[in-house]
Amino acid sequence: SDAVKLKNCTACRLVKYCGVDCQKVHRKQHKNLCKQRVAELNDEQLYTQGHERPEGDFCPICTLPIPLPMNEHSFFKVCCSKRICSGCTFAAKKRGMSGCPFCRTSLPDSDADVLASIQKRVLKKDPAAIDFLGRSYANGNLGLQRDMQKSVNLWTEAAELGSIEALCNLGLAHVTEFNDVATAVKFWTKAAMQGHVESRHNLGSIEAQKGNHDRAVKHLMIAVKMGGKDSVESIQRMCMFGLATKEQYAEALKGYQDAVEEMKSHDRDEAKRLGF
Repeated sequence: SDAVKLKNCTACRLVKYCGVDCQKVHRKQHKNLCKQRVAELNDEQLYTQGHERPEGDFCPICTLPIPLPMNEHSFFKVCCSKRICSGCTFAAKKRGMSGCPFCRTSLPDSDADVLASIQKRVLKKDPAAIDFLGRSYANGNLGLQRDMQKSVNLWTEAAELGSIEALCNLGLAHVTEFNDVATAVKFWTKAAMQGHVESRHNLGSIEAQKGNHDRAVKHLMIAVKMGGKDSVESIQRMCMFGLATKEQYAEALKGYQDAVEEMKSHDRDEAKRLGF
């Protein structure tokens, strides 16, 4: 009757029920269709989100996306937790600036000074600083003893505070330290849907290993169009073995070239030419 208010299945939203008892009776018939629709909805989110790089991937001075891998084309400043591209760092040095190009703070003289600076920002709950400290423990840098459990704890905190890099690092840790690919995929999925290129590439690689080549190409193509060189090379190899089409490889090359053009600047070109 008109007085009965029907409620959607909360998972797939395809079917309406008059109550819990009705839903329980229909569960056996509906189960498979429900799972299929939920998977479709998850895929729709997975492949339509995260096509643009996050704010932390852009140099705060020139506002251009930083070439990948970012650690080879930029410098993380522990004083302000900003990642400054090599071009802007080079330009600042040409002007005689000796401190941080962003906040003008004097640069630390030793590992102890770097650690002290980063710990100050960690106490302020700065997610980028917490992620950096996690990497320092993972690599045994700054005079710290290598401690992966400490790294995981720090990355977990950083991720909860919004660090996308920390999500990727948690995924890597679960693969390399705990041999837990399923959990790694969960972290990489969260990061990829926020525009993290390495995480998106990793998802593509996992799908390729499973033999899900169409899904792999979808992931890799997204990474390519944000400047992921490794993803271009992966699609090239897939094309050579007949697992991706020539058209897909051509699209990947074009997408990568467009992304690279967006990251170019005079200062970056000059810094690269001079080996800075």
